[in-house]
Amino acid sequence: MTEAFDFSKSSDERIVYVRSVDVTDLPVEMQKQAEGSEQLYAVHSEDGARLAIVADRDLAFVLARQNDYAPQAVH
Repeated sequence: MTEAFDFSKSSDERIVYVRSVDVTDLPVEMQKQAEGSEQLYAVHSEDGARLAIVADRDLAFVLARQNDYAPQAVH
C-alpha cells in the first residue's frame, strides 16, 4: 500500500466486535444454557463490555446489524 489513510475523517458507524467464547469460560449458569455447545459468540461494545452471547457467528453479525451496529470480527 502506498497511500496514507486519513484517520481524521469521522465515522458515524457504531462499531461492535464479535468473537468466539469457550463455554467453559462462562459462568456456570450460562454453561447450563449452552445446550451442549462448546463455543458461542459474544458481541462486545468498543469499550469491551459484553452486549450479547449467541449460538453462532452469523447470528452475532445479524444481531449487530439489526441494532444499527457495524460488526467487526476479532480473532
